[in-house]
Amino acid sequence: MSHRTSGMVIAILSALLFSTSGILAKPLLEAGWTSGAAVLVRIGGAALVMLIPTVVLISRSPAAVRSNWRYLVAYGLFPIAGAQLGFYTAIRTLPVGIALLIEYLAPVYVVGWLWLRRGQRPGPLTVAGAVTSVVGLVLVLDPFSGQGVDPVGVAWAFGSSLCVVVYFLLSAQVADDLSPGLVIGVGMIVGCLALAAAGLVGLLPMAMSTGGATLDSVTMPWWGYVVALAVVSTVLPYVTGIMAVSRLGPRLGAFIALAEVVFAAILAWLLLGQSATFSQLVGGVLIIVGVILVKLGEPAPDPLKAATRATADLPRTG
Repeated sequence: MSHRTSGMVIAILSALLFSTSGILAKPLLEAGWTSGAAVLVRIGGAALVMLIPTVVLISRSPAAVRSNWRYLVAYGLFPIAGAQLGFYTAIRTLPVGIALLIEYLAPVYVVGWLWLRRGQRPGPLTVAGAVTSVVGLVLVLDPFSGQGVDPVGVAWAFGSSLCVVVYFLLSAQVADDLSPGLVIGVGMIVGCLALAAAGLVGLLPMAMSTGGATLDSVTMPWWGYVVALAVVSTVLPYVTGIMAVSRLGPRLGAFIALAEVVFAAILAWLLLGQSATFSQLVGGVLIIVGVILVKLGEPAPDPLKAATRATADLPRTG
């Protein structure tokens, strides 16, 4: 394979692996696990797997860690812990694909923030993308059919998306001497510690079940899902994301990452029996097209471009 072709294959594999997160978490949630517990074992397991490489990277760049510690803490709190907690809570009542689509609207929110707060007027292509995404969102929420989606789940999905927005805005100020692996590893540790602390003081319900969990009529022990969430849905997709962006560059890598939504919807249909109406399917397509237009319309100094300089840094939660 050529360097670029192999990069595309690896990027698609990364998106596919990321898309399994909601699918693998759903059986645990249905077996009595709280959202906080499911996120904690996913992040904690990934942090444990990555612990030695993370310590090595910290020892190699202590000055970078010290000078960017606020960013690393914010990364662990918002896109790692906050976004995943919102997503896992949302999929209790929302289809996995719809929750992901709402979360992936984050670039559109960033455009609005930059316009309202900093006076950075978006170009015609960006505006067209934002409008397209909003129309798609209305169709996805399907408010006029009488069978709209659960508003509480939608609120949690929006909360997850806002955590991603925080990440995008912070990333415009981070130094380039932080490697993707270092950011991810430290972020996992920070997110794990924050969730554990919230559970210990009673701010976040933490309930786990030691019984089996069932996915598509196949029952596995709880620890099987935990290992799969940590390795298959977290560590492997982040590693392959790093490999992909080194071959493709951040812009193309970010576009291919949108395939995660498509994979998640297909897997949810096949394994969870979750389907969408025709209008929701059309809305999903419009959201993806809109996000692509927004990204194509990004000017060079925009925080979105800085945030996507390494696909592996993206706070992917699906």
